[in-house]
Amino acid sequence: MEHLFKRRSKWVNGPLITGAGPSGLAVAACLRDHGVPFVILERTDCIASLWQKRTYDRLRLHLPKQFCQLPKMPFPSYFPEYPTKSQFIHYMESYAKHFDINPQFNVTVQCAKYDDTCGMWRVRAINGDKKKPVEVEYICQWLVVATGENAECFVPEIEGMNEFNGSVIHAAEYKSGEVYQGKQVLVVGCGNSGMELCLDLCHHNAYPTMVVRDSVHVLPREILGISTFAISVAMMRWLPIQVVDKILVSLARVMLGDLERYGIMRPKMGPLELKGREGKTPVLDIGTLGKIKTGEIKVVPGIQRFTHRGVHLVDGRVVDADAVILATGYRSNVPSWLKGNDFFAKDGFPKVPFPNGWKGKCGLYAVGFTKRGLAGASHDAVCIAQDISRIWRQETKQDKHTKACHRRCISET
Repeated sequence: MEHLFKRRSKWVNGPLITGAGPSGLAVAACLRDHGVPFVILERTDCIASLWQKRTYDRLRLHLPKQFCQLPKMPFPSYFPEYPTKSQFIHYMESYAKHFDINPQFNVTVQCAKYDDTCGMWRVRAINGDKKKPVEVEYICQWLVVATGENAECFVPEIEGMNEFNGSVIHAAEYKSGEVYQGKQVLVVGCGNSGMELCLDLCHHNAYPTMVVRDSVHVLPREILGISTFAISVAMMRWLPIQVVDKILVSLARVMLGDLERYGIMRPKMGPLELKGREGKTPVLDIGTLGKIKTGEIKVVPGIQRFTHRGVHLVDGRVVDADAVILATGYRSNVPSWLKGNDFFAKDGFPKVPFPNGWKGKCGLYAVGFTKRGLAGASHDAVCIAQDISRIWRQETKQDKHTKACHRRCISET
């Protein structure tokens, strides 16, 4: 009987990076700058696949571009303060080209485990299409986990969802509200994505209802024409986080009004402290609140169960809907494939918080798990490249007269 997979082994020259999103590219660029070779694996057929395949058309960066650029290469000066989706993708592609980063695409990591016997990481992956898969075992000294916080869509279990007669999709599948024109659409989730999807639906003459299950901080994106995030960063240099939070909440109340009357409750903990402790990002309003206040976007509490025609809410009301969009976020997938380590917690994030969560034991590193966006990923990428390059330089000096070393060669069997 023929084996399903052809099997190969590859010794990796330098670190192995899993994921060619912004985090993986940032590490690769920094390693390139230090002269350290690497191999980068990507399960899809493109870089930055989250941005290219799982985002809506109207998306822009929520923060000013100076807080979102990757190491060694700023955004073009002609880009607007908040670059569009297409502009950000163009930046990523230019970044990869500039640093000569060439990921191996369509390679899905199945399992990674440290081998104490040889002191190396063994990473088993499926390389190629589904019809002719090839199983490859990569053997490397350093493993950089760059699959990120948003590797898999999170779909909550809600009673009766399968009974609903309309369409149900995750926000990752949403591109535009054009196909929802004239329809009653239930958007589950009130983060930045949920808020912006509701706004986009309004612009396409749909009738969105937003499910707000938990309390959420909503802040103006700008205060007197200056980025709220930039103001926060400036104040944090001089003031305690609790004081900055009180100032932000006070300004939000003045500018946005009392949101509780519209069904949006603020958490007791301040926005920056909540972000740091639990990773919950405050919503930066770009016009959604205006639509909520005029009644063009309705706000309802949590869902008790689905029906054939809509949902029963926890407050007893019944809401009819033609379609449902789950803006319920994403999850890390690290626990499903990284085995035998105590560096990552069950939720797929490093146990040690930022800024020290980038380095584990035995050559294991993590980038893109800071809950601080692209700026946090850039910080970790710089640290990881510096650490690996230091060890690399020491070992190459020792082995400079050696033609081949089991840790620095590429071979196939």
